[in-house]
Parts: sequence; C-alpha cells; structure tokens
Amino acid sequence: MDERIDLAVPAVRWLWKKATLQEKTVPQSFAFDEVNKRLYVLQVAPGGRAQGNLCLTRLDYAGNRLGHMYLPRFGHGVSMGVQNASDGTVYIWTEAQAVQGYGNGVTRFRFVDGVTRTLDKVKVRHPIPGSVNNQPSVCTATGRIAVRHRVSGTPRYRVYDLDAFVAGDYSTHLADFPQTGAHPDPDVPFQGYALHGDHLYQLAGTAYDDATNPRSGHGNAYLSCLDIRTGKLLQRERTEAGYSLDHREPEGLAIRHKGGLRLYLGLASGAEGARTFSIYYKPYTPPQS
Repeated sequence: MDERIDLAVPAVRWLWKKATLQEKTVPQSFAFDEVNKRLYVLQVAPGGRAQGNLCLTRLDYAGNRLGHMYLPRFGHGVSMGVQNASDGTVYIWTEAQAVQGYGNGVTRFRFVDGVTRTLDKVKVRHPIPGSVNNQPSVCTATGRIAVRHRVSGTPRYRVYDLDAFVAGDYSTHLADFPQTGAHPDPDVPFQGYALHGDHLYQLAGTAYDDATNPRSGHGNAYLSCLDIRTGKLLQRERTEAGYSLDHREPEGLAIRHKGGLRLYLGLASGAEGARTFSIYYKPYTPPQS
C-alpha cells in the first residue's frame, strides 16, 4: 500500500479542548476502532509515571466518554493500536511489563469498562530479545503490527504480519530499520508514531515554554514520514496545528482509512491537573498527475 499523506497539507480541527478523559493528565496516545466508531486514549495515571500505571478511556467520535480501564505497570503509553478480529472481537494493543515507567513487552486485551487489568491476566509478548521500551502500532488496512523498541539505547522499528504475530511467530518480519528524522533537534522528545501500509509517521515536539519554545513561535512540533521498505526519511514538516492552545504539547498519532485516509495528531492543553485534549487531522490528497 503505497499511498502517502502529504504532511504539508493544512491540518483540520476534529476535536477541540475536550475534558472527557477519565483522568486530568495529558493523553499519551490514541487509536481508532473504525468498525464500531470508537476512540481509545491512553494516559499515565496520576502519580503513576515511575510505575508505568496507565488509564485507558473509550470515547465516541464526538469525544464523549463511554468508559475506562486501569492498567497498572503497563508502561508510558507512547503508542497503541486497535485490532478488529474476524469474529468481531476488538483487541487493544499496548506496551506492557513496565520497567522504569516504560513497557518491555507488548500485549493485547479486550476493553472492559471499570476493570483494572493486571499483568497476570494478559499474555506479555517479547518479540525482540534483548530490547526494551516496546511500543506497538497496528495497521488495520494491511493487517500489520509495528513495534518500536530500543536495543543498546538506540530506537528502532520492526514490522510484522499481525496474524503471525498473534500466533507467536516473531521469526519473520516485514521490515526492520532505525528511527530517524523525527525532529531537526535530536534532543526534542519523541511523542508517538502510527503505521499505515508502507509508511510510518512520527511525531516529536514539546509543550510551550517561555524560554525554549515560546507560544509566539507557534510551537516546535514536527511530523515526519519514513518508508518502511528502505527506512528512509521521505518528508518532515513543522505543524502549527492548534497553535492558539495554551500548553500545546503534541501527544500521539493515529490513522483512519475508512471514508478517506487521514493522519490524526493529538495535542494536550490546559493547566496541570486539568488537562484537555484536541485532535487535528491531515487528509490524504492524491498526487497531481
């Protein structure tokens, strides 16, 4: 699947300053269940950063909260995915088995409102021996899963066939390449990624800061795209989406492909202890012939 979203096209506002997540911390990542028209959002639970305690909220497409779960010792929530199985079951993919706040494996589970899902109730997968900071993203259009991870401190991506991955076959992967080009300044934090077809989209940037990232400059958030077949950086663009927000911390990327391919970008705003979230998208525009 070779279609690629042009990161230079203007962003469109989708949700604005929503205060409907279960907790009042910033969102970390999000993903769509396009079959049932649901949005899932991960947050670090209050006071749970060091332990890797997460909260997962389910919302409708208007941003109304429909339920939540708690995930103690799962990780930081850097990325996530949704899998719609052939029997209609919806699985949520996240990192798991946190060490120093980040998951060293990945897992999937069903959403059950009000439940605290503990690690002994899930199968934690370790597809890349010796790696840490494992973070999944699912491409529902092609049936693939990517796992961002670190080996000897270096972040990399590995892409698998999702059915084989679920079956526990990690021996054959479709792509393996280093993370590159997320931001012009390599010291700026990575804030999420999303896999779609033969392309992987990245997000990096920080919240507004009077000294290092003033609001008057409209932020330092960058979107980028890698070709998973070569690992090459294809495009990188600064985005000013939501620049009028206070705080404005970029948090999470996700893809929707039903009804038109779109790349969605999350932004946190509001005061500490009362964070809100906004989501913008960039639509796919076919190349001009």
